[in-house]
Amino acid sequence: MKQAVTISFSVVFLSAGSIESIAQDGPRWPEVVKEITYVSSADSTAQPALFYAPRKEDGPRPLLVGLHTWSGNCKQTMSIPYAEWCIEKDWVFIHPNFRGPNKSPEATGSELVVKDILSAVDYAKCNANVDPNRVYLVGASGGGYTALLMAGRAPHIWAGVSAWAPIADLRAWYFECKETGRRYAGDIVKSCGDVPGANAEVDREYKKRSPITYLRNGVQVPLDINAGINDGHTGSVPVSHSLRAFNLVAAAEDRISEEDIRFFAEKAQVPVHLKAELSDAAYGKKAPLFRRSSGKARVTIFDGGHEIIYEAALSWLAGQEKTNTQ
Repeated sequence: MKQAVTISFSVVFLSAGSIESIAQDGPRWPEVVKEITYVSSADSTAQPALFYAPRKEDGPRPLLVGLHTWSGNCKQTMSIPYAEWCIEKDWVFIHPNFRGPNKSPEATGSELVVKDILSAVDYAKCNANVDPNRVYLVGASGGGYTALLMAGRAPHIWAGVSAWAPIADLRAWYFECKETGRRYAGDIVKSCGDVPGANAEVDREYKKRSPITYLRNGVQVPLDINAGINDGHTGSVPVSHSLRAFNLVAAAEDRISEEDIRFFAEKAQVPVHLKAELSDAAYGKKAPLFRRSSGKARVTIFDGGHEIIYEAALSWLAGQEKTNTQ
């Protein structure tokens, strides 16, 4: 018998990059979500993950790959709503560790991370009845960063990628964190080997670990990028990261100007000439303030901060499916 679950799609607010779940009775992973290990193709090591699968005889089911945040790991409780959605909808779910918090060369967008996530997908396909046309990726903050990275590094895998409050450019974020005194500047240095500009090898690390290096490869991936208008002020990642990421996959005529991007980030407001009446019930009280679509990508700036709105993320993914032309 399937375990009964109650899904709360209230927002999780990521205050200054830290994650606090707001489940009423204390966050607990559902019992049907199991701790597993799988072998990573990166280095043949056993990597931990959390995993849930419906019965194989129920037919091919969508797979949701949930990504932990910058300082999190695969047991991070803010990802519980991902699992609850999958249990309720009979989706397959995997929540890989991909080398844990982003404060070492092994983590933070490394080759190990990329192959760990792809190997997690392979594990799910081998241990559940996965519909290959409905493999989804979702993450917030550091998870949004990794989601954007994977959209560019492995575009052939995903039927949809939803990234919330993502970091797009590690070099830019280092200087932003340094200016505001956030500890993530130190994490980035630990991951990349030194500060930007220290030498050519270090600069290569910043480049190869940043989503902006690869995102143009993901132009055919349905991509949902979201940021709260106050992020970068009450939170740790300026909305400029989301807007510039969108520009990389948007047609030239749909791109947002640098002048407007700076206005968004500095004023925490939508430029007057870009304001429009928008409505999207999935965002609840965190109404969209600006939205633009181009090809298979869209970017939404909503009335909030450094956070994810589960209903909006997961309901959008549920509407995506690969076609034979993808």
